[in-house]
Amino acid sequence: MSGTRPRAALTHGTLVLLLAIYSLFPIYMMTILSLKTAQEDIHGNPFFVRHPNFEWYLNLFEPSEWVRGELTVPTVPYLVWIKNTAIVFASTIAVTLTAGLMAAYAIGRLRPPGWRWWRRALFATYLLPQTLLFLPMYQFVLKLGLDNSLAALILVYPMLTLPFCVWLLSAYFQRLSPEVEESAYIEGASRWTAFLSIVLPMSWPVIVAAGIFALGTISSDMMFATLFLPNQAHQTLAAGLSGMDVGLEDLTVVAGVNMAALTVVPIHGIFAGAFVRGLTAAMIEGA
Repeated sequence: MSGTRPRAALTHGTLVLLLAIYSLFPIYMMTILSLKTAQEDIHGNPFFVRHPNFEWYLNLFEPSEWVRGELTVPTVPYLVWIKNTAIVFASTIAVTLTAGLMAAYAIGRLRPPGWRWWRRALFATYLLPQTLLFLPMYQFVLKLGLDNSLAALILVYPMLTLPFCVWLLSAYFQRLSPEVEESAYIEGASRWTAFLSIVLPMSWPVIVAAGIFALGTISSDMMFATLFLPNQAHQTLAAGLSGMDVGLEDLTVVAGVNMAALTVVPIHGIFAGAFVRGLTAAMIEGA
């Protein structure tokens, strides 16, 4: 028995280390590639960089170029893409969490007739592939006149994130003990007051888990962003970077992708603990 625990701990540590290497290796390779010159990229070692070069990152922030005495638009409007992405991400997560909390509380706490089937239907819609959805969504956006506008993504992205978030949050609310709110009712609090002052603070790990899931879903999308935003000035990072030319002589797009990834990874790292606790609290048998 004494020799079993160290062996199990060693096996667990080895598996965690391998998983960490597997997860971080693509980020490492992208970082190395973005720091190479074109010559070193062709003739150098693929796993190391001998002479770090930040030229490709600087190309992302070149303010403008002069042509025949006239000021033209930025070559790569990276800052514009960052601003558009921040607007879309913040709006989508706000809509997803606000609507998701209300719907999940109604399903998991109030339990209207057929609430179990509502939850199953929501989860089933999440399993639909996005390739089957982009055409009807595109027609829907066109009819609303929102094409080539950030409002198109703010409308479409919650449709992709809400089903799973509602399913996840409703599983937690269903499991939460009713005595939590009943004690507030005895003191004269309304259901809304009890929800805001008691249930909501207790639910923050699950809310973080839903928010991280929503962020991961929308940050990995390129299809809808490219389809709905053809104008470069209205594009997000996903749409803008996907339209850039990729070549051995120009690694600017690699630097742009790496910089975009490095802004999302720390967010996931900071909230990783709450994300795991939230999933653990919400996942129950038969959820």
